[in-house]
Amino acid sequence: MATQTTTLTATDSPSLFQTAPFIPADAIFALTAQYNADSFPKKVNLGQGAYRDENAQPWILPSVQKARELLAKENLNHEYLPILGHAGFRKAAPRTALGVDLFGRVESRIAACQSISGTGALHLAALLLKYCRQPLPNVYIPQPTWSNHHQVFASLGFNCHSFQYYDDAKKRLDIDSYLSALNAAEPHSVVIIHACAHNPTGCDPSPEQWKQIGRIVKEKQLFPLFDAAYLGFNSGNLDNDAFAIRHFVDELQLEVGVCMSFAKNMGLYGERVGCVFVVTQNDQTATNTQSVLEMLQRSEVSNPPAYGAKIASTILNDEGLRKMWYEDLITMSSRIRAMRTALYDHLNQSGAPGTWDHLVQQSGMFGFLGLEPEIVRRLREDYHIYMAGNSRISIAGLNPGNVQYVAESIAECLKTAS
Repeated sequence: MATQTTTLTATDSPSLFQTAPFIPADAIFALTAQYNADSFPKKVNLGQGAYRDENAQPWILPSVQKARELLAKENLNHEYLPILGHAGFRKAAPRTALGVDLFGRVESRIAACQSISGTGALHLAALLLKYCRQPLPNVYIPQPTWSNHHQVFASLGFNCHSFQYYDDAKKRLDIDSYLSALNAAEPHSVVIIHACAHNPTGCDPSPEQWKQIGRIVKEKQLFPLFDAAYLGFNSGNLDNDAFAIRHFVDELQLEVGVCMSFAKNMGLYGERVGCVFVVTQNDQTATNTQSVLEMLQRSEVSNPPAYGAKIASTILNDEGLRKMWYEDLITMSSRIRAMRTALYDHLNQSGAPGTWDHLVQQSGMFGFLGLEPEIVRRLREDYHIYMAGNSRISIAGLNPGNVQYVAESIAECLKTAS
């Protein structure tokens, strides 16, 4: 008699994951996938924020290339890093953000941990706040902002409040709404602050406006958490881009958190090189805070990846390579400014309806065009020009070979829509 076997199927018992909802793909990564699948020869990707050269190709910074060559000569191994990360990098990153003089004065009050790029830095900062602050503080986030700000903090149970940052009608920073929101914030709340190159608007406060913001942050006893993904990349001058961080620490004597990424300013996108550091009130608090960061890091990723951190550390700790990196920052920021101006000029020459002064008043990798969603859709479907749904574009995606086409396409869409 043949033996019968019973094969269980997925329908015999309910799945442990049957309550899992379908979550749409991340908008920017989905847009990039759509662009990659497009066979149109003149397609343009203005979505993902990654630097491209004048030929629309990824650019390895000369300083990074030199650091790679030096590391290759050192019989590079693949051993684990310590839990907190690469020691040389962990010191050099906050020194870079604060400047040599200020760093020397506050070094003993700093708790620092290498992270999985800027996102990992934000997540570690959020975990640290959750561990040290109960009940959880409110988190105030500018609107619009990078989508991960809300996702990171909301996923950990924080109550996130949006405040108006950008004036859509005037196409500029809404400083009055910003200051009003800070004044109305509950004391001891957390405020997410773009250190420079605000994503997506490209609109940053002036030094005097930063001072106004800082005064209210101090008066209301708020905790400023800086997202510093573009230091040096924004203006080409790292000291200028770090103004707000240094002012809050030095002049205002505030405790601050800084989430750094070296994806954009060193082109180390896939290496995921980041650092989170906190400037605390005293040495003992820094020691304790760093121990918490170490425990949190251990439970999350055990220890961070080594290669990218070694590249960054080699550059930041070598005077010659650091100077070369500063030149690379000027190269990238200058090309982006040139493309910003070129787009502005071609839009005007093409008779694009409206005024475009806001484009050249913005700074950094992104431009906020102010187009309606229907125009964005038409540009994608009819002209194969890909940008975020809110009409944020990566200026780095423009080059001499496509900027006129982009401007003329925008002009045509606006003319036929009016």
